[in-house]
Amino acid sequence: MAEDIKTKVEKALEEIRPQLQADGGDVELVEVGADGVVKVKLVGACSGCLMSEMTLKMGIERFLISQVPEVKSVVAA
Repeated sequence: MAEDIKTKVEKALEEIRPQLQADGGDVELVEVGADGVVKVKLVGACSGCLMSEMTLKMGIERFLISQVPEVKSVVAA
């Protein structure tokens, strides 16, 4: 079951990755917890960006929750 969720999360991240890459950044999936918490690492330009927390919560988290209902939150690893 958890592997299904991880696959769904990876697929959803692939959909938003081009937007991050357009700004010189990217996102890496670190872990999908059984509690629905997804840990990601922002890399490239995103890792040092002042807007990274907003990107994480308002962009990545919001999108993942809409695509994968099992996701409860997204946090930086």
